[in-house]
Amino acid sequence: MIILMWTLNLYPRPKITRSQLAAILPLAVAHTMGNLLTNISIRKVAVSFTHTIKAMEPFFTVLFSALLLAERPTIWVVSSLVPIVGGVALASFTEASFNWIGFGSAMASNITNQSRNVLSKKFMAKKEESLDNINLFSVITIISFILLLPSAILLEGVKFSPSYLQSAANQGLNIKELCVRSLVAGFCFHTYQQVSYMILQMVSPVTHAVGNCVKRVVVIVSSVIFFQTPVSPINSLGTALALAGVFLYSRAKRIKPKPKAA
Repeated sequence: MIILMWTLNLYPRPKITRSQLAAILPLAVAHTMGNLLTNISIRKVAVSFTHTIKAMEPFFTVLFSALLLAERPTIWVVSSLVPIVGGVALASFTEASFNWIGFGSAMASNITNQSRNVLSKKFMAKKEESLDNINLFSVITIISFILLLPSAILLEGVKFSPSYLQSAANQGLNIKELCVRSLVAGFCFHTYQQVSYMILQMVSPVTHAVGNCVKRVVVIVSSVIFFQTPVSPINSLGTALALAGVFLYSRAKRIKPKPKAA
């Protein structure tokens, strides 16, 4: 998609300097690890549980924003994070599909994805080195592809050989449907991430994380319905508490601190 966009002049191709590439490389590594860890978690536990854990994104964004961008959160913002952490903990202890690999992977994806977002925002703020959100994410995606290609070929490359596909088809796998779903999933995922970066350029990383949590509601509810995931009342309470914390944060951000007296 990116190569077509640049080749057909649908969007201007950037000229990347060595200093820019050095700054973007850690973002690409964090991006790659964040998506890998999310997929590992989804493989090990229910989709709804993975996204409940990922509702903790604002907590890590506040932490990294304070460490890397020197943004000090107000007491109201910190207070709104308490129900998010508490809700995730409650949902974890009552999750039927819980295992430590799934939990740890989702939590680690929070760390890598939010460090990527905060560092990306820091990169965007440097006018002398900055790329716009489309080209920045495009370069990150290309580097991520290069990083993933060797391991993908090593681990699962044989599954793309004609003999393996023919054997899988004989066992009932619909190859055409698999290819179509893969293409649609790739298109949707890239489009979502690109729009996410467009929003990140316009707002703070913490506000971006909270907005991202709104989609968790849709993902959690739809996955529970689609996969018929059993959800206990206490587990539902924990998920609702975590999402309520996200709402409280959005309200807390509107409370402006009183100016200090001279």
